[in-house]
Amino acid sequence: MEPSLLQEAIQLLQKDFDLPAVQSELTEEQLVLLFTPVLQHLLNRDFERLLQICYKIDLGENTFKHILHESEPNEMASDLARAIIARHKLKIEIRRRYSAG
Repeated sequence: MEPSLLQEAIQLLQKDFDLPAVQSELTEEQLVLLFTPVLQHLLNRDFERLLQICYKIDLGENTFKHILHESEPNEMASDLARAIIARHKLKIEIRRRYSAG
């Protein structure tokens, strides 16, 4: 049985952002809560690395800029977390669609 879309997205996030291993199934909102502090740290301390990762995972520049300019400061990291998770899920869906043939 192939892993759920969210579980596969978690694996990609762990690789891209050096997240700790997750032992249990997470909901998307739990993942956002786990991932937000990591992004907050990158926003505050290592913005260049965050930009490099977002470029590598192909998070749209417009999406990134919109979050930076339109999100409330205390919501920016969680909005970015949601956008990155959504991007990973979309990539996985596309990969599955074109490899299952």
